[in-house]
This record gives sequence, structure tokens and C-alpha cells, in this order.
Amino acid sequence: MKIDKDSLTKIAHLARLNIKPGEETTLLNSMDSVLSWMEQLNEVDTEGVEPLTHIMEEENIWRNDESSNTLTREEALSNAPAKNSAYIMVPKVIE
Repeated sequence: MKIDKDSLTKIAHLARLNIKPGEETTLLNSMDSVLSWMEQLNEVDTEGVEPLTHIMEEENIWRNDESSNTLTREEALSNAPAKNSAYIMVPKVIE
């Protein structure tokens, strides 16, 4: 597949790229080489090959989601810069 200047301009517009006039030739050559490589991949016989969703066949090891209190109220309040007897005080965000 050959990319022409008009196609490059359309792709650049869709990708929100500003291409300088001196860069057009280099970009056209680069895109042509990528597309020719992709055409070579289309020639590979993939009959009977299962599509992959992941490269490796590893699975996550999940742990149970168990809640627990790791800090007491007093320990949490001791680290707060501003507090009253039972709560952490924060600056007002919304007027």
C-alpha cells in the first residue's frame, strides 16, 4: 500500500499532528515501510492458530478481600495536622 501526500495530511489532521513541510518525505517513507511490513504479515499462514489475548499464560492469584481495622481512631487522629476530639478536620473545599 502506498501512502500519498493527501492521505498523510488526513492522518495528521485526525491525529492532531502538525507536520512541517520538510518532514513530509521522511514520514511518507516511514509509513510506507511500516505498511509494507504489515503486508508481509498478511502473507503468513495462520490456519489453525488460535488467537491470543495475552502473550503469557499466567493467571492472577487473587486474595480474599477482607476488611479489618488496622488503625484505631486515636492512632489515626495522632497523625492528623488538624483534628477535634473525634474527627480529622480539613479545609473547606466548596463555598
